[in-house]
Amino acid sequence: MEIMEKVAYLKGLAEGMELDTGKKEGKLLSAIIDLLEDIALEIEDIEDEQAELSEGLDAVSDDLEDVEDLIFGDDDEDEDEYEEDELDEDEDCYATTCPTCEETIYFDESILEDGEVICPNCGEKLEFDMTSLEEEETSEESFDEE
Repeated sequence: MEIMEKVAYLKGLAEGMELDTGKKEGKLLSAIIDLLEDIALEIEDIEDEQAELSEGLDAVSDDLEDVEDLIFGDDDEDEDEYEEDELDEDEDCYATTCPTCEETIYFDESILEDGEVICPNCGEKLEFDMTSLEEEETSEESFDEE
Protein backbone atom coordinates (compact mmCIF):
# COMPACT_ATOMS: atom_id res chain seq x y z
CA MET A 1 0.00 0.00 0.00
CA GLU A 2 1.41 3.42 -1.00
CA ILE A 3 1.70 6.23 1.53
CA MET A 4 -1.11 8.25 -0.07
CA GLU A 5 -3.36 5.20 0.05
CA LYS A 6 -2.64 4.79 3.77
CA VAL A 7 -3.39 8.45 4.44
CA ALA A 8 -6.66 8.14 2.49
CA TYR A 9 -7.52 5.07 4.57
CA LEU A 10 -6.88 7.00 7.82
CA LYS A 11 -9.02 9.87 6.51
CA GLY A 12 -11.82 7.41 5.73
CA LEU A 13 -11.58 5.91 9.21
CA ALA A 14 -11.77 9.35 10.79
CA GLU A 15 -14.86 10.22 8.72
CA GLY A 16 -16.40 6.84 9.52
CA MET A 17 -15.91 7.48 13.22
CA GLU A 18 -17.70 10.82 12.76
CA LEU A 19 -15.04 12.69 14.71
CA ASP A 20 -16.31 15.88 16.19
CA THR A 21 -13.84 18.52 14.98
CA GLY A 22 -15.34 20.91 17.50
CA LYS A 23 -13.67 18.99 20.34
CA LYS A 24 -9.93 19.14 21.05
CA GLU A 25 -9.32 15.47 20.26
CA GLY A 26 -11.14 15.69 16.91
CA LYS A 27 -9.23 18.83 15.92
CA LEU A 28 -5.92 17.15 16.80
CA LEU A 29 -6.66 13.99 14.81
CA SER A 30 -7.91 16.00 11.84
CA ALA A 31 -4.75 18.18 11.87
CA ILE A 32 -2.52 15.08 12.09
CA ILE A 33 -4.26 13.47 9.12
CA ASP A 34 -3.95 16.69 7.10
CA LEU A 35 -0.25 16.89 7.95
CA LEU A 36 0.24 13.25 6.93
CA GLU A 37 -1.45 14.01 3.62
CA ASP A 38 0.90 16.97 3.01
CA ILE A 39 3.95 14.85 3.87
CA ALA A 40 2.76 12.07 1.55
CA LEU A 41 2.36 14.57 -1.31
CA GLU A 42 5.86 15.94 -0.71
CA ILE A 43 7.31 12.41 -0.71
CA GLU A 44 5.59 11.65 -4.01
CA ASP A 45 7.06 14.83 -5.53
CA ILE A 46 10.54 13.93 -4.27
CA GLU A 47 10.24 10.40 -5.66
CA ASP A 48 9.16 11.78 -9.06
CA GLU A 49 12.08 14.23 -9.12
CA GLN A 50 14.50 11.49 -8.06
CA ALA A 51 13.30 9.23 -10.88
CA GLU A 52 13.72 12.10 -13.34
CA LEU A 53 17.25 12.79 -12.08
CA SER A 54 18.13 9.11 -12.31
CA GLU A 55 17.00 8.97 -15.94
CA GLY A 56 19.03 12.10 -16.70
CA LEU A 57 22.10 10.67 -15.01
CA ASP A 58 21.78 7.46 -17.02
CA ALA A 59 21.60 9.50 -20.23
CA VAL A 60 24.69 11.52 -19.26
CA SER A 61 26.54 8.33 -18.35
CA ASP A 62 25.71 6.79 -21.73
CA ASP A 63 26.85 9.95 -23.53
CA LEU A 64 30.09 10.01 -21.56
CA GLU A 65 30.73 6.39 -22.45
CA ASP A 66 30.29 7.26 -26.13
CA VAL A 67 32.74 10.16 -25.79
CA GLU A 68 35.27 7.92 -24.02
CA ASP A 69 35.01 5.38 -26.84
CA LEU A 70 35.62 8.11 -29.41
CA ILE A 71 38.60 9.57 -27.57
CA PHE A 72 40.25 6.46 -26.18
CA GLY A 73 38.95 3.86 -28.62
CA ASP A 74 37.97 0.29 -27.90
CA ASP A 75 41.24 -1.47 -28.75
CA ASP A 76 43.78 -2.34 -26.08
CA GLU A 77 46.36 -2.38 -28.88
CA ASP A 78 45.97 1.37 -29.36
CA GLU A 79 46.53 1.83 -25.65
CA ASP A 80 49.76 -0.23 -25.74
CA GLU A 81 51.05 1.73 -28.74
CA TYR A 82 50.34 5.00 -26.95
CA GLU A 83 52.26 3.87 -23.86
CA GLU A 84 55.24 2.76 -25.95
CA ASP A 85 55.29 6.07 -27.85
CA GLU A 86 55.20 8.00 -24.60
CA LEU A 87 58.04 5.94 -23.17
CA ASP A 88 60.20 6.29 -26.29
CA GLU A 89 60.19 10.06 -25.83
CA ASP A 90 61.64 9.77 -22.31
CA GLU A 91 65.35 8.92 -22.61
CA ASP A 92 65.74 7.99 -18.93
CA CYS A 93 63.11 5.26 -19.03
CA TYR A 94 63.96 1.57 -18.70
CA ALA A 95 61.95 -1.59 -19.28
CA THR A 96 62.20 -5.18 -18.14
CA THR A 97 60.00 -8.25 -18.30
CA CYS A 98 58.74 -9.76 -15.07
CA PRO A 99 59.78 -13.42 -14.91
CA THR A 100 56.60 -14.32 -12.97
CA CYS A 101 53.79 -12.72 -14.98
CA GLU A 102 55.81 -11.96 -18.15
CA GLU A 103 54.44 -8.40 -18.32
CA THR A 104 56.68 -5.51 -19.33
CA ILE A 105 57.54 -3.15 -16.48
CA TYR A 106 58.67 0.42 -17.15
CA PHE A 107 60.69 2.43 -14.64
CA ASP A 108 63.02 5.40 -14.45
CA GLU A 109 66.64 5.78 -13.39
CA SER A 110 65.80 6.38 -9.73
CA ILE A 111 64.27 2.90 -9.48
CA LEU A 112 67.33 1.47 -11.23
CA GLU A 113 69.58 3.14 -8.65
CA ASP A 114 67.50 1.62 -5.83
CA GLY A 115 68.32 -1.78 -7.25
CA GLU A 116 64.79 -3.19 -7.04
CA VAL A 117 61.29 -2.72 -8.37
CA ILE A 118 57.94 -4.28 -7.44
CA CYS A 119 55.95 -5.59 -10.39
CA PRO A 120 52.66 -3.64 -10.47
CA ASN A 121 50.90 -6.61 -12.11
CA CYS A 122 51.75 -9.48 -9.77
CA GLY A 123 53.64 -7.88 -6.86
CA GLU A 124 56.89 -9.80 -7.52
CA LYS A 125 60.02 -8.06 -6.24
CA LEU A 126 62.65 -7.75 -8.97
CA GLU A 127 66.21 -6.93 -7.96
CA PHE A 128 68.95 -5.50 -10.17
CA ASP A 129 72.63 -6.25 -9.65
CA MET A 130 74.37 -3.06 -10.78
CA THR A 131 77.87 -4.04 -9.61
CA SER A 132 78.86 -5.65 -12.94
CA LEU A 133 77.68 -2.56 -14.85
CA GLU A 134 79.57 -0.24 -12.51
CA GLU A 135 82.74 -2.32 -12.94
CA GLU A 136 82.34 -2.15 -16.74
CA GLU A 137 81.94 1.62 -16.62
CA THR A 138 85.01 1.96 -14.42
CA SER A 139 87.11 -0.22 -16.73
CA GLU A 140 85.85 1.68 -19.81
CA GLU A 141 86.75 5.00 -18.19
CA SER A 142 90.26 3.83 -17.39
CA PHE A 143 90.61 2.49 -20.97
CA ASP A 144 89.48 5.84 -22.41
CA GLU A 145 92.01 7.74 -20.29
CA GLU A 146 94.95 5.76 -21.69
